[in-house]
Amino acid sequence: MSAAFEKCRNVLVTGANRGLGLQIVESFVTGSFSPGKIIATARNPDGATELQNLAVKHSNIHIIQLDVVSQESIEKAAVEVDEIVQEDGLNCLINNAGINVVANFETVTAEKMLENFHTNSVAPLMITKALLPMLKRAAAKETGMGIHRAAVINMSSLLGSVELNWGERANNFKWYPYRTSKSALNMVTRCMAVDLEEDGILCMAIHPGWVRTNMGGQEAPLSTEESIVSVLNVIGGLSEKDHGSFLHYTGEPLPW
Repeated sequence: MSAAFEKCRNVLVTGANRGLGLQIVESFVTGSFSPGKIIATARNPDGATELQNLAVKHSNIHIIQLDVVSQESIEKAAVEVDEIVQEDGLNCLINNAGINVVANFETVTAEKMLENFHTNSVAPLMITKALLPMLKRAAAKETGMGIHRAAVINMSSLLGSVELNWGERANNFKWYPYRTSKSALNMVTRCMAVDLEEDGILCMAIHPGWVRTNMGGQEAPLSTEESIVSVLNVIGGLSEKDHGSFLHYTGEPLPW
C-alpha cells in the first residue's frame, strides 16, 4: 500500500460492513502504512461481525452507523465524525457504499431506477456535503492536492462509462438502474471537482475492477484483496493532475 496513507490522519469509508468497503478497512490495518484513524460506516453496525472483529483488534477503527439514503442518518453521522477527527479534519472520504438493482429494458421500473440512483448517485453527494466542513478543515492545513490534504474518492464503475457501453460489454450487462446511477455519480464527481477545487479538495472517481463480491458475483476475475491493493495504490498517488478524473484501478484514465 502507498506510503502516502501514513500522512493521512483520518479516512472515512462508507459501506464498510462487507465487500470492497470491508477489504479497504482490512487492508489499511494489515498493511505497512495505516492512516491515523479509520472511520468505517455501516447501516447496521451490530450485524457487521467481521468489521466488529477488526475493530476489537485495531483501536484506530471507529465504527459509526450510517444509512446513506437517510438525510437524518447522514447528519447524525457527520456529528460523530466531527467528534472523532476534531481539529485535524477529514483527509480522505471514500464513498464506497453502493447497490446493484438488476433490471433490463423489460423489467426496469421507475422505482428500481430511483432506488439505485438514490444510493449510488445522490447519497455520495449528500454525504460529501455533510462532511465538507471537516474536509475544508483538513485542506486548510496543507498545500498541493491528495490524501495528505483532503480528497473525495467516489467508487464508480466502468459500466458507468457512456462511451464504453457498446458491443459485447453492452450486451452482457443490460443493467439500466446500475449503469445510469454510476454515470450520474461520474457527473456528480466532476461537478464537485469544479466546486471544491478552490478549497484544495481533490475529487475523483475510480473503477475497482470486476470483483468477486456479493454484487460482482463469483465469476468475476478479481479478488477483493487484488482490487483494493491496486485501488489504494492509485488513491495514495493522486495529485493535482488527477483532480476531476475517472480512473481504472490500474491508474489508467477511463473514457466518460
